[in-house]
Amino acid sequence: MPQYAFGSGTLIGLRTDIANATPSQFGVLQDVQIDLDSSLKPLMGQNQFPVAVARADMKITGKIKSAKIVASVFNDLFFGQTSTTGGILQAVNEAGSVPAVSTYTITAVNAATFASDLGVYYANTGFPFKKVASGPTVGQYSVNSTTGIYTFAVADASAAVLLSYTYTASTGATKITIANQLQGAAPTFQMNLTETYNSKVMNFQLNQCIANKLSFPLKNSDWMVNNIEFQAFADAAGNVGSMTTSE
Repeated sequence: MPQYAFGSGTLIGLRTDIANATPSQFGVLQDVQIDLDSSLKPLMGQNQFPVAVARADMKITGKIKSAKIVASVFNDLFFGQTSTTGGILQAVNEAGSVPAVSTYTITAVNAATFASDLGVYYANTGFPFKKVASGPTVGQYSVNSTTGIYTFAVADASAAVLLSYTYTASTGATKITIANQLQGAAPTFQMNLTETYNSKVMNFQLNQCIANKLSFPLKNSDWMVNNIEFQAFADAAGNVGSMTTSE
């Protein structure tokens, strides 16, 4: 029976530039594309067609589309930087009400780990407040970046407002610190792609790869499918990889 392939298969990356690396599987895999491309050099004489054609440089590139968001995959296969538990989260349009009496302040829900202010709007009209250092008047506010306390004018007493800000979380998040590294610094990884259909297997193993692109295309009314693009190259033994089929 002839062999065919159906579906996106299973894709696993394994970082190769550090010891004891943990394999990273791409979850909810959507698309994988591996391209083998070479340039051809024709030898021309006086006639219109070449007398010989030789293959010159060759490259293997790949594109991966995966829907599952896993920080370790992004860090191990693209950033190769410091990953820590905890991170920066964002409160968006958190509802609040300016007190009817002094002191006309609102304490953010996550004030204990408040990081930075991202603006205030009137809940009823959507009109933005203007930020000032202190002494706000109508339509203005000030904020203490240490305590996470917002202060408003007496003229805005009882106003319904929406607060946006960032805060830190020690659990339930992972943060990748993106440092400005020297050019040339990047993690390398082995890529294994396996696809099974009717009990017949096709496997690609690329021994050394380096990613050149990572994108997060967010869309309205649709799922985000992150993209990674990479290029393969020879390992220390001079091997780029292998292809295995059941036929």
